Amino acid sequence: MPVFVYKSLRKPDTYLYLPKADAFASLPETVGAPLQPWQFVLEFELTAGRRLARVDAGVLQANLHTHGFHLQFPPSVLDPLVAGGVGDG
Repeated sequence: MPVFVYKSLRKPDTYLYLPKADAFASLPETVGAPLQPWQFVLEFELTAGRRLARVDAGVLQANLHTHGFHLQFPPSVLDPLVAGGVGDG
C-alpha cells in the first residue's frame, strides 16, 4: 500500500500519514486545522514486515484503513520509548 507523509509546518516533529496523495479530506477539521499547513515529505510502500522508525507498521496500516489517516506526534518525556515507564528506576 502506498503511504504519503506530510509534516506540519506549525508543530515540529508532527507528521501526517495518508493512503493517497493530498487526501486531507479524511482528516477531521478539528484535528487538522491546528496543524496546518502541511508540507509533503515522502512517499513509501507499506509492506508486511516493514520496519519504521517511530511507528508500528501494523498500527499505521490499521489507522489508514480505519480512519483514513495516521498522526505521529513528537516524542514527549512521558513517552515510554524515550523516558522509560512509570515506576522504572
